Amino acid sequence: MSKKKTTIDAEELPKARPGVPALEIRDLNVRFPSEDGVVHAVRGVNLTVNSGEILGIVGESGSGKSVTSMSVMGLHDSSANITGSIKMHGVELLGRSDKWMSNIRGKSLAMVFQDPLSSLNPVFTIGDQICEALQIHDPDMSDKDAEARALELLKAVGIPNPEVRIKNFPHEFSGGMRQRVMIAMAIANNPDVIIADEPTTALDVTIQAQILDLLRYAQRETGAAVIIITHDLGVVAGLADKVAVMYAGRIVESGSVNDIFYRPAMPYTIGLLGSLPRPDVDTDEPLATVEGNPPSLLNLPPGCPFSPRCPMATEACRGEEPTLHTVAGRASEGDVSSGDAISHRAACIFADDILASAKTYADIYPLPAAVDKGERPGPEVSPILQLKDLTKTYPLMKGAVFKRRVGTVHAVNKIDLEIRPGETVGLVGESGCGKTTTLMSILGLQAPEAGRVVVFGKDTAQMSKADRKEVRQNLQVVFQDPMASLDPRMPISEILTEPLIYNGYSKKDAHARVGELMELVGLEPAHSNRYPRHFSGGQKQRIGIARALALEPKLLVLDEPVSALDVSIQAGVLNLLERLQAEMKLSYLFVAHDLSVIRHIADRVAVMYLGRIVEIGDVTSVYDHPRHPYTQALLSAIPIPDPAKERGRERILLEGDLPSPANLPSGCPFRTRCPMFKQLDETNRKACLESEPTLEHEEGDHAVACHFSRSVSVF
Repeated sequence: MSKKKTTIDAEELPKARPGVPALEIRDLNVRFPSEDGVVHAVRGVNLTVNSGEILGIVGESGSGKSVTSMSVMGLHDSSANITGSIKMHGVELLGRSDKWMSNIRGKSLAMVFQDPLSSLNPVFTIGDQICEALQIHDPDMSDKDAEARALELLKAVGIPNPEVRIKNFPHEFSGGMRQRVMIAMAIANNPDVIIADEPTTALDVTIQAQILDLLRYAQRETGAAVIIITHDLGVVAGLADKVAVMYAGRIVESGSVNDIFYRPAMPYTIGLLGSLPRPDVDTDEPLATVEGNPPSLLNLPPGCPFSPRCPMATEACRGEEPTLHTVAGRASEGDVSSGDAISHRAACIFADDILASAKTYADIYPLPAAVDKGERPGPEVSPILQLKDLTKTYPLMKGAVFKRRVGTVHAVNKIDLEIRPGETVGLVGESGCGKTTTLMSILGLQAPEAGRVVVFGKDTAQMSKADRKEVRQNLQVVFQDPMASLDPRMPISEILTEPLIYNGYSKKDAHARVGELMELVGLEPAHSNRYPRHFSGGQKQRIGIARALALEPKLLVLDEPVSALDVSIQAGVLNLLERLQAEMKLSYLFVAHDLSVIRHIADRVAVMYLGRIVEIGDVTSVYDHPRHPYTQALLSAIPIPDPAKERGRERILLEGDLPSPANLPSGCPFRTRCPMFKQLDETNRKACLESEPTLEHEEGDHAVACHFSRSVSVF
């Protein structure tokens, strides 16, 4: 391990000074060359963050959030044309050499990246990498002191058995634990500025809650200025002091967290907030949507870049781009942040009018048409899909040439589930709980390893080849990643006609059906000759839905269909699914990690943990009165896009990660992480240690698998 340190004049290095912001960005512009011209990715961004403050930067994909953060870190390649000013404690960072920047990166200025696996070196142990981060900035630190500090950091960020795990490699850690290691490395040298770029995007909601708690801890311990970049407005509501909203490479609104959430002055901000499904609100109303897509930064038209999507736009908006100016009004009493001291600015000529008249989404945007879902089918209605004691295991093998079985992975363990006609059932749980394995067992239409799968009244164990073909016409799937599930070499018309022709349609009838399908999902039929790369993410997902509907199925299996989409696009896809369900009498099995989405769209919800369903019932009953401690922890971890609610509510942080399905705990599988288990006396703990609870109905169709769900609550 090299301890060589670049010689830099200490007088040049940024040092905290009274009255000087920790980070100040002025008129930042970033341009990238491309084959089609120059992409103006960041356009005149101005930001100020003081020590001890947390700034949240939000906006859709491509708005310039990450480009701004990479400019601060000095990580763009030489092709980028960066102008403006970036000062840390009054010292200019732009124009410095990479050697100079390397001296402050990791010491005064730290970053937590979105993907921790690609940020960690796979050939070095976790301990070596943390020690390197320490010793590269302090070459006089001994190996012993560096290892002691690394252990201290791993303990601080909640890594279990740090004395053992310090010798492990990155691939031996879960996603959440790798992100903890990244935070440990970021705070190792007590930096003055920490930038977290989508630090929780790929994580489960329970792990996300732990990481956000760690970021609060890091900010308190170091006193640093923190910038968190995220698409999740709930995260910003609970963490940030002030917020900057970016669109088309510039900031279009900024202010205190309460100004942005309770008094938004920019139609784009109002649209983003209106698009969010809420985990704390039970409503059948369609989600608000912001129609259209962000503009290309290659050749922006004149005027306000949001005007093509803004219902308030006039000719004045299309003539000249509005400046970011201070708006009227001030923060109300009882703010959770220092809102009165933070200027509220918006880049909209109607901002003052919006604030004065307290305009909401309903005042600005056309409201989506309400969908009549009709009566939800009762338990007396025969299900179209029924799982009974469904089990799926995988052998755990060892050996390179002569393999031998050394264990069993219990992916799905005795699941019971029903879906009735016209019903949406949500399936939720952490990664690795068995959700996708359950879907694959259903879609395979093969005899299960154990138990029964009955689809449209036919047992898959007794199906003939003809039966399977008939059932597959009525059972279709929409995948998580629309780009990966669409053949990039085929135009959309061929993608949509392929299942039709395979199932007996003539080419003439199939091509006639393409236009109907495009209109059905809200796309222009004339665009069917285009290729997938010509469509946005939301449009590609609509094409995936159109393909699934081509054969007029009765049941759609949706595997995380909106997780890869921006919140404004997500709202449109969810509204589309609700409309199609009402019009075509569809049933949905909807898998998602976003419990806010499930509350909005589902009739019933099943919560999975380690291959088992631990709670199931009507979505309102489960969300408002969760009985299993795991469900309670999941729901308490969902960020609510309301600063007062988010900061005032009780949160349950689960300790550790999901146990290995190859080495299940005895008794109740959740007991190793259960807050309730820790409250029990020795006599009651015995039941959790020795016997696995089964699903027991409590009220109506609300069933819980917990020995003490009726008597104890961790809420």
